[in-house]
Amino acid sequence: LLQDADEAVRIAREIGYPVMIKASAGGGGKGMRIAWDDEETREGFRFSSQEAASSFGDDRLLIEKFIDNPRHIEIQVLLFQVLADKHGNALWLNERECSIQRRNQKVVEEAPSTFLDPETRRAMGEQAVALAKAVKYSSAGTVEFLVDSSKNFYFLEMNTRLQVEHPVTECITGLDLVQEMIRVAKGYPLRHKQADIPINGWAIECRVYAEDPYKSFGLPSIGKLSQYQEPLHVPSVRVDSGIQQGSDISIYYDPMISKLITYGSNRAEALKRMEEALDNYVIRGVAHNISLLREVIVHPRFVQGDISTKFLPEVYPDGFKGHKLTDLERRELLATAASLYVAEQLRSQQFLGTPRIPIAKSKRSSWELSVHLGDGIYPVAVSKDGSSFSV
Repeated sequence: LLQDADEAVRIAREIGYPVMIKASAGGGGKGMRIAWDDEETREGFRFSSQEAASSFGDDRLLIEKFIDNPRHIEIQVLLFQVLADKHGNALWLNERECSIQRRNQKVVEEAPSTFLDPETRRAMGEQAVALAKAVKYSSAGTVEFLVDSSKNFYFLEMNTRLQVEHPVTECITGLDLVQEMIRVAKGYPLRHKQADIPINGWAIECRVYAEDPYKSFGLPSIGKLSQYQEPLHVPSVRVDSGIQQGSDISIYYDPMISKLITYGSNRAEALKRMEEALDNYVIRGVAHNISLLREVIVHPRFVQGDISTKFLPEVYPDGFKGHKLTDLERRELLATAASLYVAEQLRSQQFLGTPRIPIAKSKRSSWELSVHLGDGIYPVAVSKDGSSFSV
């Protein structure tokens, strides 16, 4: 723990710039500053201590080497779930890849990682277990690492609690981590051996936030959920949430709406199910980040596993602008919107016996419309032949 700015500068010089100054009690990317020289270290110490005190009621700070462009196989690259009981037994439950982040806070997680080989996975797992045993830890916890492009890994921190993204570990191991925590707290020994811990399939989690992704990748949005429907009809989907239609999204709490998890026999299947789940998630009344999540999981770099904690600023250097429609997608949307509009008008006319739009004759078969899509207005001609429409 740093005593003052002078000590921060001294240690920074010893370990070499750049360095990361961070709140000891911090989390979610708060109270963190990168420093590239002595002046930035002093400034970072001042700002980080102020933010730490206001956010966590604890102004104590740490300093560590800053690893540029890492993976967070948990808060800036790799995480291992550790179960340690009061009988001296410990397990590592494979890794979670958490590199997709905005403002140092995770957005998309998956298990396992596309990057790790069995040897690196085992080495990280053994290090995590050694740490848990050294501090005599008993419960579920997470040891976080940064991993560079050469698969060198660096200890980041240990979270002595259940992480937000624990469901992806449950999916690929078949363990109920909440149940295991309760059993350990009650004094029961672990029921599993390390050799019993599998990697079955692939799981992906998207954090659905009430925030506007077009503003700094997500500024919080508040309001009432006027419409809310989770995509639970999609196969192998799990939604962990605490809200429902009519709930208020408050400024006083984290803007997370839910954790959306999909599972598949392989990564491609899990991604396809996540794509379908996001497309079928209905949220109205507040801004949300589903459009950003949808773009991330289908981006070629993400699909190939070419990711790091800099993924979002590298892929969207000017900020997220949304999906750019292809000509085919634009034509399909215009045709669908125009056809639905005409069909609705005809149903209203039949039900009421009077048209809601002016008609020249009793049986109209063609329409000239102007459809507003994005920033443009497009002329669309619709003709009806029996029960079908041509656009």
